[in-house]
Amino acid sequence: MNIIDKIKTAKLTGRGGADFPTATKWQGVLKAHSKYPDKPVYVVCNATEGEPGIEKDKFILQNYPEKMLAGMKIAMETLGAEKGYIYLNPVYYKKFAAKLKKIIGKLPIEFFVEYGGYICGEETVLLETIEGNRSEPRLKPPFPTERGLFSCPTLVNNVETFYYVAEIADGAYQQTRFYYVGGDVKNSGVYELPIHLSIGKILDETKNSPPFEFFIQAGGGASGEILTSGELDIPLKGAGSIIVYNFKKTKTLLLIKNWVEFFYKSNCGKCAPCREGFFRLRQLLKCRQLNIALLRALVQTMKDASFCPLGRSIWLPTVGLLEKIGLNNKK
Repeated sequence: MNIIDKIKTAKLTGRGGADFPTATKWQGVLKAHSKYPDKPVYVVCNATEGEPGIEKDKFILQNYPEKMLAGMKIAMETLGAEKGYIYLNPVYYKKFAAKLKKIIGKLPIEFFVEYGGYICGEETVLLETIEGNRSEPRLKPPFPTERGLFSCPTLVNNVETFYYVAEIADGAYQQTRFYYVGGDVKNSGVYELPIHLSIGKILDETKNSPPFEFFIQAGGGASGEILTSGELDIPLKGAGSIIVYNFKKTKTLLLIKNWVEFFYKSNCGKCAPCREGFFRLRQLLKCRQLNIALLRALVQTMKDASFCPLGRSIWLPTVGLLEKIGLNNKK
């Protein structure tokens, strides 16, 4: 059984947040390579990890860099790639570049230090940035598997995905994934646990189940879904993070302001719904009397009309917070 068949049998999905089947993406690159045999193939490891409350890639880079690079090497050999790129944010570059360079040795893998910000977590923005263009998303299709870096077939996977490719190749994969648990908990950190565990079970297993009334943000500290303590009997998907908030202590209006500020500073400015939407949200949240109906309408419009996921991301946490928790510190 070849490695792509093993990945397919293992049902590995991308761990950057989209949960796209990894084998399908690799097969897409091979198909494009056979269609355009004169074009080189590239493999890119996305280590942007720019969203608050996600530290899994950092944990792997710090503790298992050899395994991540082994997975990347397997991808390059399997897909016939002539070159690989590791796309690091500047903080990770300072911490891990020296160690990674020693492991890479003479392999044709090059570093690219992120200067495009959080939005470069989106694969087409990442590719545009490496090419030296503005850090803006592309229209899809065509997908990067067919026309990616320099219009060539390109595989983009994140750090954790490559880690598990190496685990599958070694026959060591146990249907686990990495989770980050943070916020108002005693044992914050990264844990490797079975993928089928419910969110409540993850909190129990890591001894982070709070003794007080709480709610969580699942999937990221800015774009993640808001869930109450009674909604935790479901698996954790997406980016694999859980942020716990103390119900009584958390100023929910301030939480929304923090999300908006993060996305406002992170957006690329390409499309009006996102660019103007976050500007208007900031203005709206400064008003003495907050118009909640207008707030909901604005984030709904951004969800429906934004070009890429960044502009759409504010809808899920904001509407969830308004409907399930409410605003406890209105001016």
